[in-house]
Amino acid sequence: KTDFINFINDQEWKSIEPVSSWFGPSSLLMSSMSALFELSMWIRHGHGYLTENLGIPVYVSYAVYGLATLFSGLILGLVSGAFG
Repeated sequence: KTDFINFINDQEWKSIEPVSSWFGPSSLLMSSMSALFELSMWIRHGHGYLTENLGIPVYVSYAVYGLATLFSGLILGLVSGAFG
């Protein structure tokens, strides 16, 4: 607590460089990271729903997500190849 108060009172905060726009909360990089985190949470909840609510074995859930990953990569590759 004392260090924080001294940091403010002694105006040590003026010597710290601000965060670059590349790492700012509204930057493309941080927005992408947020979207990936939300996707991972959606996948986690989906896995829980499949295994806990529907009683599907864990390995089947992994297989479903593995196949979904392969097919989405295939589709993205085909789309980027068609327009690239």
